Amino acid sequence: MGAEHEAVRARLGRVGVWTFAFDALRAGDVRDAAAAIEALGYPALWVPEGGSSREIFAHLSLLLAATSGITVCSGIANVTARHHEAMAGGARTLADAYGERVVVGIGIGHQYTAGRRRQEWADPVRRMAAYLDEMDEARAGPDPEVPVRRLIAALGPRMLGVAASRALGAHTYFVPVEHTAKARELLGPEPVLAVEQTAVVSTDPAVARGIARAWAADYLELPNYANNWRRLGYEDELGDGGSDHFIDAAFAWGDVSSIASRVRAHLDAGADHVCVQVISGRDDDVCLPALRELAGALL
Repeated sequence: MGAEHEAVRARLGRVGVWTFAFDALRAGDVRDAAAAIEALGYPALWVPEGGSSREIFAHLSLLLAATSGITVCSGIANVTARHHEAMAGGARTLADAYGERVVVGIGIGHQYTAGRRRQEWADPVRRMAAYLDEMDEARAGPDPEVPVRRLIAALGPRMLGVAASRALGAHTYFVPVEHTAKARELLGPEPVLAVEQTAVVSTDPAVARGIARAWAADYLELPNYANNWRRLGYEDELGDGGSDHFIDAAFAWGDVSSIASRVRAHLDAGADHVCVQVISGRDDDVCLPALRELAGALL
């Protein structure tokens, strides 16, 4: 294994936290929540750059300044949101300032965000490869002692190939365990595989699936995600919010032991790291009590 791959594995640890909730909170509350997650013992914290998210490098800086040792990761920095020189400069500045505490996940985003930003969507894999070339040629500030450690958001075989050849590995999102096994096979043994797993802590099937189905609705409207599920054989299970079988594959739900079991299944299937996103149906809920229970079961 390459030294940089192993360094990222060590910094991420086996289980981390992924959250959208910070996007609904004021900066002071984000600081407090990030510090609380670090105090629970999680080695890594992931945040997004969705359509209504904070600017990702400002957000990562906020989290890094609010904590002392946790690894902070972008899931993802969206290439349609910034010029390649800005992406390279932001990543290099954080690597220079915080070294090993930063992992930069980079993704091509979605057709609707590209359109909103008046950018072409055709051949996203080719565009990602070209963007990485341009990033590599950009120079902004001194070379950091710890090089920028980047992962690529990837679902399909071609983008997973880019993640293996042009980065230290892949970050997958909204995927079942069978996708993790396929991704590991395609990546090979060396690249890092960091898998997001959304979870609902509820033993009531109707409640848990209701929260999960509402969360899944937006994702099923995005071709990247829907097509990935179709490739996995769920073609006839995505309508009307998704079948129970689909929901149960996409979301871990139940008690803490059930969710911990799903996390371990991803690890057994080839994930190096699983970042757990606990949701409750409230956009501003970091779900700290559930994360505390999960820490006891997984860390």
